[in-house]
Amino acid sequence: MQGLVEGRRGREGAGFEIRRPFPTQALELLDPFLLLDEMGPTDNGPGQAKGAPDHPHRGFETVTYLLSGEMDHRDSRGGGGRLAPGDAQWMTAGAGIVHSELPSPRILREGGRMHGFQLWVNLPAAEKMRRPRYQDLRAAALPSVPTPDGRGRITVLSGEALGAQAATLTHTPVLCLHASLDPGGQLEVPLPIGWNAGGLVFRGRADLGEGLVARSGQLAVWAHDGGALRLRAEPEGAEVLLLAGEPIGEPVVHYGPFVMNTEREIAQAIEDYRAGRMGEIPPEVPAPA
Repeated sequence: MQGLVEGRRGREGAGFEIRRPFPTQALELLDPFLLLDEMGPTDNGPGQAKGAPDHPHRGFETVTYLLSGEMDHRDSRGGGGRLAPGDAQWMTAGAGIVHSELPSPRILREGGRMHGFQLWVNLPAAEKMRRPRYQDLRAAALPSVPTPDGRGRITVLSGEALGAQAATLTHTPVLCLHASLDPGGQLEVPLPIGWNAGGLVFRGRADLGEGLVARSGQLAVWAHDGGALRLRAEPEGAEVLLLAGEPIGEPVVHYGPFVMNTEREIAQAIEDYRAGRMGEIPPEVPAPA
């Protein structure tokens, strides 16, 4: 165990609330993970919900995982869809894409709770300019299994844990799972030596051993010595987003929505976006009356 990092409150996109454990002054990145935001939870009245209008990405992957609400996404390659509670979207931005993620018309009209996560996963230099790709991961298709003690359940978004294997395609070995633990519930997930790992508690508290207890809003960072992630829920129970992956170990140059290996590549990304080479999202066609 390396310690705990406090998530920082802020706003992103058109003004939606986030809690961000990294990148911050306390933790710049958790290679291969570049950014983690908890979006909300916010309880919105009619017309209050906010999202992220048209914006570009290049050089990495974005993962959106929704717990509450509805979110519509569209992109410059003609793709789109709707995320409902429990759904996830794994988007490989690669060479460049423009997309938007906005509350559904129903949420905008009626209001409601919005809560979820956005994770940025780096791509190796050899993959940064690959063709963009979407993977829509529906809740019903994501593996969900009970913990061995029967006091919790995990949902696997990528990788393998407790014998459950996600079908998600990743470019480097990555484990991403959502653990819900009842009071006193325990979880142990073995990891290869050398992997980086972190666990964001977003409800309740979790005992991590070595005298450390993480409360909601804190990210636990594990050392790179392999072994296993171990946690036990405190009397109020706990929900944790667990991340682990093999470090890429390459230079990271980050400018807004672009993550490359050199300043020159960042300059090229900015030029390509301004020149329209990443495309634009076509106007929506109104539904027939």
